[in-house]
Amino acid sequence: MSDIINGLGRTSAYGALGLVLLILGIVLVDVLTPGKLGKQIWEERNRNAALLLSSALLGVGAIVFTSIWTTYDDFGKGLLSTAAFGLLGLVLMGVAFLVLDWVTPGKLGAIVVDREPHPAVWVSAACNLAVAAIVSASIA
Repeated sequence: MSDIINGLGRTSAYGALGLVLLILGIVLVDVLTPGKLGKQIWEERNRNAALLLSSALLGVGAIVFTSIWTTYDDFGKGLLSTAAFGLLGLVLMGVAFLVLDWVTPGKLGAIVVDREPHPAVWVSAACNLAVAAIVSASIA
């Protein structure tokens, strides 16, 4: 019974950390794009913004999953590792967005909140997933 209780405690801690990292992912996309992200997606039904946010959340989820899956035997070290790799993934996704914005014409943030679908958002989403894959591979 103590194994179950211990497992529930660890799962709760990793789950809470994962949720915090997902929230930080939402904040990151909101900061990188003009306007309020929640309004863009839920009120204006902006598919560009939804795609970019979805890719960031999937990327963060993949990083957290990989970090937990390969976690250290020491619970504290595993939790710290998950937090560190998750934050690093978010930072790298933000940097990748800024670099992509810098090397392409127009303002990527403005394109993301445009109501018309735009292929640049798919490129940015792919970039998020690629960054997450790179971070995840470095963990394993």
